[in-house]
Amino acid sequence: MKVATFTKSGNKATSEVTLDKAVFGREVSPELLKQAYVRVLANARQATAKTKTRGEVRGGGKKPWRQKGTGRARTGSIRNPLWRGGGTTFGPTGEQNYSVDMPRKAVRASVAHALSSQAKQVIAIEALDLSSGKTRDALDLLTKLKVTRNGLIVVAEPTPEAARAFANLPQANYVPAKRLTAVDVLNADAIVIDKAGLELLSVWLGGKQ
Repeated sequence: MKVATFTKSGNKATSEVTLDKAVFGREVSPELLKQAYVRVLANARQATAKTKTRGEVRGGGKKPWRQKGTGRARTGSIRNPLWRGGGTTFGPTGEQNYSVDMPRKAVRASVAHALSSQAKQVIAIEALDLSSGKTRDALDLLTKLKVTRNGLIVVAEPTPEAARAFANLPQANYVPAKRLTAVDVLNADAIVIDKAGLELLSVWLGGKQ
């Protein structure tokens, strides 16, 4: 599959780039993509929710009434889980581990499958020159490439200047090629990759040496 190539200034070049079939031409496995998607989201999940047990709730140190003779059910604390304002049974403790593991080969394969499913959204660029670090320059480039929303910018060698230029643009996600995930690719409406990034993906995901 061939895609149009753009210069570093955003103008269309005369040449075209042929995408590597080993990376962009695979038969897509929905099951693998789902597993990879769930893995990325689960590993990003933080165990911030926490409830208090009956031993952590304030109050309830005194037995509310005597054990026998009142006609009411026996109880030892107003903070037991059956009472309003009492502790929570089997609630989150803040120490849960939601991470999901996946074989390294499967992770790499999931990125290739995601790129194959999004191959029509790929835009090749000869180089990404944003040494100025200005958001205005990054916005001008995206405008010339007609990237208006959910743009994924993939480069072989990230630079602090380019990262700063794209940081304040909600329609751009600046990612190094070696840190690309299936979620990044599947959430993108346009994928801008420099030539060096395409070569790196062919080596990393396609097995070329």
